[in-house]
Amino acid sequence: MAVQDYLPRQFNLTPTVVKNLLIINILFFVASIAFAKISHQDLNSTFGLYYPGSEHFRPFQILTSMFSHGGWAHLAFNMFALWMFGSQLERIWGSKRFLIYFLLTGLGASLLHTGVNWYELQQAWSNIEMEHHSRYMELIRSEGRELILTGRNYVDRDLGKLNGIYNGYVVGASGAIYGLLIGFGMLFPNVELMLLFFPVPVKAKYFIPLLMIGELYLGMNNFSWDNIAHFAHLGGALFGFLIIKYWARGSNRFF
Repeated sequence: MAVQDYLPRQFNLTPTVVKNLLIINILFFVASIAFAKISHQDLNSTFGLYYPGSEHFRPFQILTSMFSHGGWAHLAFNMFALWMFGSQLERIWGSKRFLIYFLLTGLGASLLHTGVNWYELQQAWSNIEMEHHSRYMELIRSEGRELILTGRNYVDRDLGKLNGIYNGYVVGASGAIYGLLIGFGMLFPNVELMLLFFPVPVKAKYFIPLLMIGELYLGMNNFSWDNIAHFAHLGGALFGFLIIKYWARGSNRFF
């Protein structure tokens, strides 16, 4: 069978919710590229999720940030994982339960990420003398967003942390994807998985916990070269774990 025949056939076999999520994410990405070429503005800066204390935060961003991505590689990785793991879960749970699970794990990702941001804000402000608070906030409001949008930030660590939280935003379905990973691992613990750069098969019950430990390590260390929202990933995974445990008690209230 030719590749051009195989791919449409596989897409037609994809469950309904996963298929529509794929379409929505791709349309969002294409629209963001087209909009950027026409207006020279990045839609992600509107649809991405800001910290609730930021003047740029809008409630709709909780949802739209899940369908926005920072580049082709980001989109491709998330959509492949959505198709690979999400298809199996939707076939088992059904479309309604799967969609609820996907959205709730995405919400959980946002909640944990926001909670960590709140904690980091308290830490940063506590390191700054009280008389400088208003001056720092004025800098953040007047010029901070422009620095973030142009890939820059303040050299001062605390001021840079504050600016990154107030004017930075997160995009991507990765939190919900990690929820799918946890769900897959709990339902299929003995299925072997492997990474492209580490082509050794490892059972899901070992692979996924190791992946989560890696996310926690990177999130706790907050390396300067790393701009990934690791706690959003962990939030999606944590909510996924709790939801499945709740469902295992026999409750149908998530339907």
